[in-house]
Amino acid sequence: MKIKTLLPVEQLLDHIRTLSGIGDVSVDQIEKYFESREIKKKGYLQEPNNRAAHNFFIVSGCAQMFYVADKGVNQTVQFAIENWWINDSISFQKERSSEFGIQAIEECQVLMISKHNFDKLLNEFPQLEHYFRLVYQIAYGAAMYRLRYQYEYSKEQHYFNFIHHHPEFAQRVPQYLIASYLGLTPEYVSEIRAKNVS
Repeated sequence: MKIKTLLPVEQLLDHIRTLSGIGDVSVDQIEKYFESREIKKKGYLQEPNNRAAHNFFIVSGCAQMFYVADKGVNQTVQFAIENWWINDSISFQKERSSEFGIQAIEECQVLMISKHNFDKLLNEFPQLEHYFRLVYQIAYGAAMYRLRYQYEYSKEQHYFNFIHHHPEFAQRVPQYLIASYLGLTPEYVSEIRAKNVS
């Protein structure tokens, strides 16, 4: 059986309907608010210290959000794969400079929406407020669990908990980026992986 490949805005609309049950919005009505863009591996969706001018919906690929920590080392704070949104929401809403960058881990196709178009979209389709509220609630809840695990688990437990609960990232994200996200060194991750294999 041939699987139908969705166009980017169709994929977004499918996600909207799956998550929120909203069914009275069509592709033709919302596609004018979005731009589609291809980002090469290691390319930037947003460079650090620029304003977060867009909110990004990942159609395909994998991306990370990071900031530049001490000694110029990138510290990963978020990953995003298909059907995830990623941006610095405070910079996006307040239209001010962001300390965060967003970079493609794999080649990505994204839908991007500007703050101006985002406001127009919600003004025309206020029912989408429900969808975006759910998106932000899920992201906030995930951030709270991440904090809990950082405080409650040992470094080793934290790593294996992440691998167990997020195999989609473990299979696609380089170990050094997972280490960065979890606040570990790549050397420590290699050590505990080797210990658990033997």
